[in-house]
Amino acid sequence: MKRILLFSVVILLASSALRAQDRKESLERDGIYTRETTPARVPIPYQFVREADVIWSKRVWRVIDLRQKMNYPLYYPTKLMQDRESLVQRLVRAIKYNEINAYKDEEFTERLSYQQVIEERLGAKDKVEDSLDLEGNIVYGQDRIPLKKIIPGEINWRDIKELLVKEDWFFDKQRSVMEVRIIGICPILHRTDYRKTGSDEEQEGTLSRIPTFWIYFPEARSVLANTDAYNNFNDAQRITYDDLFWKRNFDSYIIRISNVWDNRAIDEYTFTGLQTLLESEKIKTELFNFEHDLWEY
Repeated sequence: MKRILLFSVVILLASSALRAQDRKESLERDGIYTRETTPARVPIPYQFVREADVIWSKRVWRVIDLRQKMNYPLYYPTKLMQDRESLVQRLVRAIKYNEINAYKDEEFTERLSYQQVIEERLGAKDKVEDSLDLEGNIVYGQDRIPLKKIIPGEINWRDIKELLVKEDWFFDKQRSVMEVRIIGICPILHRTDYRKTGSDEEQEGTLSRIPTFWIYFPEARSVLANTDAYNNFNDAQRITYDDLFWKRNFDSYIIRISNVWDNRAIDEYTFTGLQTLLESEKIKTELFNFEHDLWEY
């Protein structure tokens, strides 16, 4: 009896975790026409680059703060909707249906399953608790075994407030252009742990920024090219997430650049938030001016 009960709990845990992230499909056409343009799009192919033509390159890590107004199309919606998906919602759905792979680290050395992504990385693990009656007492079944209830885990999309982007900047002498290629994207989960410091009303919170999973961006482009990004001005003319990244239509700041000191981050050698921001802007300006310094006017 105990083995049967334990087995049923395990089955329900696995099935409920999968059901928790599904969105309901509309039974009728929710609109005046069927959208066919975006699902048929293909990503714009990258220009072929030879190693001999790259005379300079630099790896850059930057953070996209999704709470910035310019980045709202990447952040919203924070709940599952029929005609709209946020960037992270679409990536998680693509992982579920094996359209793309999720990786544990930024060097893409270890893959993660969908179950690992939603339970371990996004905190949507199901919980098993004792069943209680109306008076708060534990309900027992046969052989005085406490009955269990399963609380399905849910992803709190609002807590994913940043994106960590790894990209390569390079100068192609064959075409005489400076280009940037995004290599990987990692959603950052914000979690605040509160602790009491005195009475019940006195609490302190510690904010933790938790990297969740990495996506190899060139692999994900085919998925992002078929997903609409919200347009504040016209619902009939939405661009895709791939277009948004291609046009660099987002606000970000640099947190790290490749260097000899184990690729240390900026905040490891600056002392205050202002100095970190100034150093980030300095690096951004140097990247902008590098191409101009190659030319004579």
